[in-house]
Amino acid sequence: QEHAYPADELMPLTCRGRVRGQEPSRGDVDDALGKFSLTLIDTLDTLVVLNKTKEFEEAVKKVIKDVNLDNDIVVSVFETNIRVLGGLLGGHSVAIMLKEKGEYMQWYNGELLHMAKELGYKLLPAFNTTSGLPYPRVNLKFGVRHPEARTGTETDTCTACAGTLILEFAALSRFTGTSIFEEYARKALDFIWEKRQRSSNLVGVTINIHTGDWVRKDSGVGAGIDSYYEYLLKAYVLLGDDSFLERFNTHYDAIMRYISQPPLLLDVHIHKPMLNARTWMDSLLAFFPGLQVLKGDIRPAIETHEMLYQVIKKHNFLPEAFTTDFRVHWAQHPLRPEFAESTYFLYKATGDPYYLEVGKTLIENLNKYARVPCGFAAMKDVRTGSHEDRMDSFFLAEMFKYLYLLFADKEDMIFDIEDYIFTTEAHLLPLWLSTTNQTISKKNTTTEYTELDDSNFDWTCPNTQILFPNDPMFAQSIREPLKNVVDKSCPRGISRAEESLGSGPKPPLRARDFMASNPEHLEILKKMGVSLIHLKDGRVQLVQHAVQAASSLDAEDGLRFMQEMIELSSQQQKEQQLPPRAVQIVSHPFFGRVVLTAGPAQFGMDLSKHKAGTRGFVATIKPYNGCSEITNPEAVKEKIALMQRGQCMFAEKARNIQKAGAIGGIVIDDNEGSSSDTAPLFQMAGDGKNTDDITIPMLFLFNKEGNIILDAIREYEAVEVLLSDKAKDRATIFKGKMIPNYIIDSNLEMENMDQRLSENDSHKQNSEEATSASQDGGAVSEDPEEGENSDVADPDSLSPAHADSDTVSISNQDSYVPETDEASAPEPACTQGDNQPQEQKTETESNSKVNWDNKVQPMESILADWNEDIEAFEMMEKDEL
Repeated sequence: QEHAYPADELMPLTCRGRVRGQEPSRGDVDDALGKFSLTLIDTLDTLVVLNKTKEFEEAVKKVIKDVNLDNDIVVSVFETNIRVLGGLLGGHSVAIMLKEKGEYMQWYNGELLHMAKELGYKLLPAFNTTSGLPYPRVNLKFGVRHPEARTGTETDTCTACAGTLILEFAALSRFTGTSIFEEYARKALDFIWEKRQRSSNLVGVTINIHTGDWVRKDSGVGAGIDSYYEYLLKAYVLLGDDSFLERFNTHYDAIMRYISQPPLLLDVHIHKPMLNARTWMDSLLAFFPGLQVLKGDIRPAIETHEMLYQVIKKHNFLPEAFTTDFRVHWAQHPLRPEFAESTYFLYKATGDPYYLEVGKTLIENLNKYARVPCGFAAMKDVRTGSHEDRMDSFFLAEMFKYLYLLFADKEDMIFDIEDYIFTTEAHLLPLWLSTTNQTISKKNTTTEYTELDDSNFDWTCPNTQILFPNDPMFAQSIREPLKNVVDKSCPRGISRAEESLGSGPKPPLRARDFMASNPEHLEILKKMGVSLIHLKDGRVQLVQHAVQAASSLDAEDGLRFMQEMIELSSQQQKEQQLPPRAVQIVSHPFFGRVVLTAGPAQFGMDLSKHKAGTRGFVATIKPYNGCSEITNPEAVKEKIALMQRGQCMFAEKARNIQKAGAIGGIVIDDNEGSSSDTAPLFQMAGDGKNTDDITIPMLFLFNKEGNIILDAIREYEAVEVLLSDKAKDRATIFKGKMIPNYIIDSNLEMENMDQRLSENDSHKQNSEEATSASQDGGAVSEDPEEGENSDVADPDSLSPAHADSDTVSISNQDSYVPETDEASAPEPACTQGDNQPQEQKTETESNSKVNWDNKVQPMESILADWNEDIEAFEMMEKDEL
């Protein structure tokens, strides 16, 4: 309200609203924005859950008064449905509940429902297809096929996009008595069901909206499919139609048969479900344990949830995607709520206080790593802790709601939450809709329904069976074997092929097991039609000719082997890159809460080997490009120099500022508007010469991130930053400084800080010396690391951080795979470190020995510094309050 209204979303780093068209395009992500105050609408029913009824009443009045749904803008049908239509319906649901109670909303006369109906009609043109599947986008003002609509040419949509409509559309029909909305949503679901792969009962990720052909034929429970399964089960709960339950159970049987490999959930091919489609998982599947709780299948829910929690404990947040051996695949984390959702449902089902501890961890990590002065910022990279100027509406709509409900007692709620069902966006729809305005007289018929032998159809919802024996240790006994699944082991369960073959023939050779020096493996390759070519440099190249395989089955195994090897090689090449670094603003009023993604350099101090990083105040150099002798060395000495990219090589800039006495350098891109949000991260290359003489750390910031520091200098003058391999928590940053307890997370041990005020003067003197050491630039005097020579000699040469040194040799044959070492094929290493320390050390290194007696300062200076720090922290306390 303070920084962003009436914009759709808050940009928490720059403290302003995100208005579509006024910010650089983020592609499909921006399709959720429609200039309709998205976050406010999406958060309406959250206010009532939090017992903020007065704020809810004011928010509803704002929505009614200010929101315009007739904008000439193209939006996502899926996102607009779950966030805006769902938000209006959820707000209407709790508004009429409050009105019935007689204290609040007495003036309310269904205005939110009228807006929801208006929006429903604006979405209907998207369903104008022969299949009944909606177009993925629609123009709010002109529909789909209007000349000014700027949409309607798409041919594909995701399964979840077309299959996540029934709750909101049916609720709109039941609330208003207008049946057309529920009819359209049912038709879309019917079409997807008819197009499922009949032998596996699985659905693909992407489907052609005109022909019904599957465009992407991989299947899982994560992105692209997730909420389709969720809405089948919840449609049965809300609408009471048995066919939805029958469909869900049919799909669920297939999921548990093919996709579930406890504790993992791995995508497979819909036509060949025994073959995995990829070796990584995306974070959206974190909702699935919660759905399994609703289903009543608790054991696999506990297993998968525990695996996900172990990943979170390793990285602080759940990466957007991670591999089967729990390495980061995609490092972003946009503060997704799915894991919190599953945690809430597991606690509701089990009553196990363990899940309260899980929730506490989530809250602590959010406050410690994501909280910034104007809100909560998405994580750009969970490995470094860098931020993205983004706070999606679902963070307030879902994350706050589920975490509050996790800890709330029944008396904390002003209504019974059990009377409602959650949509996929956590909006509340009342269960009494199942008996209201039943406009669909003919229920769906589920064709070719197959009876299953696993008692799936005995499990209706609510589940009537006893979920747990009367044993509080039951859930713990399921979790215990998974405690070390991430950090201490590389789980490799028995494959489905091994299970099915039993003691019969050996399973097909997997890429992860292949060794080029093993004669038995070479014989298997030959049988699969894969030939091995020795290269002069000692590596080998693999090429497959399907016609040379011993049989068609062997050819299929060979194709799968080649696909696995390509993905395995690509994955390992990515791991060889220099990871991104972090620039953390630690001075007032930021205090370490703003972290910027920075590109590393191939020369200078290796921050990954200096855990303390380099800390100091920043100073702009003259000349700003840093390509000649620095003319203001007195301003740069013992500080971190800021300079602009261009006109000379990075190594030359580094030498010039090092000569002027700088302890580090930050190069800011001269390309106006560039950002790590939209551009791939780069690492700064050397100049083709020996760079051992450069000993200070150098980092690269894109223009947008660099301007955040420059703006801070203009406003606060003295700006202190920390250059490090990853963001540090505030206990580490302020080690040795007086700091109020409310800034440090309660789980951090800071007892020594409180004692320093009451001890004698000599003890104060030592404490102050520790403070000045903490404030020092942080450059550690060690022998410089051996520098890398670069073959690039162009000025300002940048080498992509994801570039690797391996050559990919592509053979123009049926299929190919990058070369691998002859002695052994790439094998995913399982290490505890994974380039990510298990926890950040807050102690100073044991080998650091300082003679404090030689650094005595006057007591007046000590007290003045303390007073300055205390005043700064008091100002920060006011900001946070």
